[in-house]
Amino acid sequence: MRILHTADWHLGKKLDQQDRLEEQVLFLNWLQKCIREQQIDALIIAGDIFDTGSPSNEAMQVYYNFLVGLKESGCQSTIIIGGNHDSISTLNAPRELLKALQIHVVGGVPLDPGEQIIPLKNKQGEVEAVVAAVPFLRDRDVRLSIPGETATERSLRLQQGIAAHYTKLLPGMQFEYNNDIPLIATGHLFAQGATACESEKEIHVGALGQLPAGTFPTEYAYVALGHLHRPQTVGGLPHIRYSGSPIPLSFSESSDAKEVVILETQPGKPLQISGIPIPVFRRLLRLHGTPEIVLQKIQDILPDTKVKLPFWIEIQVHTQQLLTQLQDELIENLQKIPGFGQLFLRQIRLREAKGMAEQQPDFHQLIDMSPEHVFELRLEALDDAADKEALTATFQEAMQYLQEKEGAL
Repeated sequence: MRILHTADWHLGKKLDQQDRLEEQVLFLNWLQKCIREQQIDALIIAGDIFDTGSPSNEAMQVYYNFLVGLKESGCQSTIIIGGNHDSISTLNAPRELLKALQIHVVGGVPLDPGEQIIPLKNKQGEVEAVVAAVPFLRDRDVRLSIPGETATERSLRLQQGIAAHYTKLLPGMQFEYNNDIPLIATGHLFAQGATACESEKEIHVGALGQLPAGTFPTEYAYVALGHLHRPQTVGGLPHIRYSGSPIPLSFSESSDAKEVVILETQPGKPLQISGIPIPVFRRLLRLHGTPEIVLQKIQDILPDTKVKLPFWIEIQVHTQQLLTQLQDELIENLQKIPGFGQLFLRQIRLREAKGMAEQQPDFHQLIDMSPEHVFELRLEALDDAADKEALTATFQEAMQYLQEKEGAL
């Protein structure tokens, strides 16, 4: 049996109000072709199918068109779990109908733990793998709040609760199925040792809630993770892996090599794990420096005729004052390059900091910063007497509440 692991599609995602659906459709078309050519029997999508809990009609249409097209691809089963961006009710709404297409949706933790245990069958109807379909775990799913607990205590109890959730699913998987059949788990979380990108909303602030690789029981032959957008393994363990997002969702991911992960089961043998690179559908480029340096770097940009869509470029310019004519000058130079599509200009004003020789950047656009980044900057500005641990815990709880409220819609 061949299984494909992907995650973090973020359908409906925009970049500074610029729509990304065109790229996402190209990816999904490529994915269907990949499933056919690689003879994939089962597909796992590890969360964040949509970018918001209230996706647009266009994003929903792209999603359902893909699921309908799976029927002709040869894929026997599909497992979809909810991520922290997904609405549980939106994903679960067509769940019973999708079961007729062998598409299993677990938007949130169900009341019956058995609904998370899904056998994967080959074309002959034989079970060749069993999946613990674990979605994004919210606080209420794994622990009870205790008044007065410290941030460290809260983080530890959260880790223990998540580990217990994965452990309690094992008996049902092992009792019903042959021990030679590989057990696979899904997850949508932040694991210790993994690298985040600017485009990711951390589920927990700082180091809070980040899970050690040892959280996952060793009985699982593979752990298919979502949430982090850069393809990577966790703790040096090749069987615990983020597939990453299929397209770069921010300019911080512009140099990442995107991929999907292929698993191959063979009776009595360990899982074979490999990656298949995803084509680049739109180049995202990033330049920074003074106006003179940036203009020079633009001259070095080479066109890429293999990429279907026009390239987008983010330019961060360091200036002493706001330059009102800079954007027109940059666009005039960029339009000379075949395939230019969109400029995202960030002017960074340099100001005096602690001394004349020391400069620090001042970003003009607050919209470019995540809430976590703004909070961290504000925290750094407080004096040493401030209870930063308590403030961090309070902020974390507020962010968690907002995410859970969005996910419950």
